[in-house]
Amino acid sequence: MSGLVLGIETSCDETAAALVTATGEIRASIVASQDELHHRFGGVVPEVASRRHLELIEPVVEEALTVAGATLDVVERIGVTRSPGLVGALLVGVSFAKAVSWARSIPLAPIDHLHGHVASLYLQPTNLDPPFTCLLASGGHTLLLAVHDRSRYEVVGSTLDDAAGEAFDKGARLLGLGYPGGRELDRLAAQGDPDRFTFPIARVPGLDFSFSGLKTALLYTVRDLSTKELAASRADLAASYQLAIVEALARRLREAAGTTGYKRLALVGGVAANSGLRAELDGATFAPLALCTDNAAMIASAARYVDPIPPADSLEMDVSPSRA
Repeated sequence: MSGLVLGIETSCDETAAALVTATGEIRASIVASQDELHHRFGGVVPEVASRRHLELIEPVVEEALTVAGATLDVVERIGVTRSPGLVGALLVGVSFAKAVSWARSIPLAPIDHLHGHVASLYLQPTNLDPPFTCLLASGGHTLLLAVHDRSRYEVVGSTLDDAAGEAFDKGARLLGLGYPGGRELDRLAAQGDPDRFTFPIARVPGLDFSFSGLKTALLYTVRDLSTKELAASRADLAASYQLAIVEALARRLREAAGTTGYKRLALVGGVAANSGLRAELDGATFAPLALCTDNAAMIASAARYVDPIPPADSLEMDVSPSRA
């Protein structure tokens, strides 16, 4: 493959398009966020997200092509997220990709969003070579992976209830912070004392996670404080709560490395942007901050390692809300 890969990502509330070379150089990466649109609801509203994707998908792809100084004539492959995600949101990106694939006779690569996150590590300048043990932590998923090669990984641990990103967001909501919650909690935690409060770290069998008990512990702690006490303790609560999540993630990742035998550690997904986690696992390889949250460069990266569908068959491709 010598031409460019066009990546398209619409699994949740970011409309994204990117152009990536066969060697992993990002020529363009455009992300249109819907944070402000969903802020008043305190979370993503699926129907609202889908309608916004419809408005943004074409201009976002056009902007990516303009930034890259390219046209569809030099696009050799299209990678598009087909799972997991919000069905309506996924359908917008997949339908657009199918249309371009069919009209321009460009092979189409269906991409699992989680493979995309791992493939963010294969872009320049990181360009991490497997094997390694990877923590994928986001708002919807928390997984421990044994990454064998660039097209294949094995899940060795997952969450039994809330994802780590979801735990951050729910904690932020309990503390009266804004949306997106994880980002706001991280900022507040930097001003607090992480030793002021003690929150539980669940000990479940194997390499799995559980964050529901931690969330409940924060709920009860907040309820026991007066309005004045809560206002004075909010930063300390955020720091202590974040510390419990970080310790749970870091501990399990290190244990997973002992199980897989892959001593190199890597972290991807939105939670990988957390400052506390980056400080705790200073020697690990993290996805660049711009590639932690949803983006299309990671989808284009993954498309380099997936067998594409011929344009004549691409119209049969469907989406899936769950992990493949």
